[in-house]
Amino acid sequence: MAFSPKRSETSRCIIAGCGGHGRVVLDILRNAGGCQVVGFVDSDRELVGRRIDGIKVLGHPDELPALRSAFGIECGIVAVGHNGTRSALAGDLERAGLRLVNAVHPSANLAQNVILGRNIVIAAGSLVCAHCQIGDSVILNTGCIVDHESTVGKATHICPGARIAGRVTVESGAFVGIGATVTQSLRIGRESIIGAGAVVIRDVGAMTTVVGVPAREIGTVLKQAEMHVWQVPEIASNRTPVMPEVTASF
Repeated sequence: MAFSPKRSETSRCIIAGCGGHGRVVLDILRNAGGCQVVGFVDSDRELVGRRIDGIKVLGHPDELPALRSAFGIECGIVAVGHNGTRSALAGDLERAGLRLVNAVHPSANLAQNVILGRNIVIAAGSLVCAHCQIGDSVILNTGCIVDHESTVGKATHICPGARIAGRVTVESGAFVGIGATVTQSLRIGRESIIGAGAVVIRDVGAMTTVVGVPAREIGTVLKQAEMHVWQVPEIASNRTPVMPEVTASF
């Protein structure tokens, strides 16, 4: 769907994930309007009943159908940094009968012809230029830039301050680290990792890790015992392997 800056109606919403990213998403929804956040769900059952920034953790994601009925929840969004887990939880929300919504901070700047999927988080100060396409379950984190005619595939994470030049394709499940730069007209392969501050001047293969200036390959994702070092804290704490998707579609 095309970008719409703000909904006039108020829907009762739940956030899946109450860690640091969950608090960011809550803040975005509060600032953007259009959703009334009624609670969190989280896979850590010890958190159930606690309050995060005034919002209660209502239960485990397995309990979503019952929670939907009990609290009149209409929609939801996933606030988990790990790409594979975020995509999987989006499916859980849909199977529970919830509509997936986007969280777009009011200070983000999106061109009128940007096309957005669902379950997308666009944080404060992000810039998305003309004719970009952003797939389902993408995080465009604080102050990142996605320049004209670029495509960001499903369940990718563009970290704070990262810069994606024009006509770049970022395939599904990729991770572009803090402050990284991708020059124009390149392809970033699925499930690949670009280290913090890297400058990418050539295509990056699928499931490959690159670091440095200019970026150089240091191995494939499946062979990187320390790959969580290049990613966000939620990934470091999630040791369950997630098999990559076969396609790079939205």
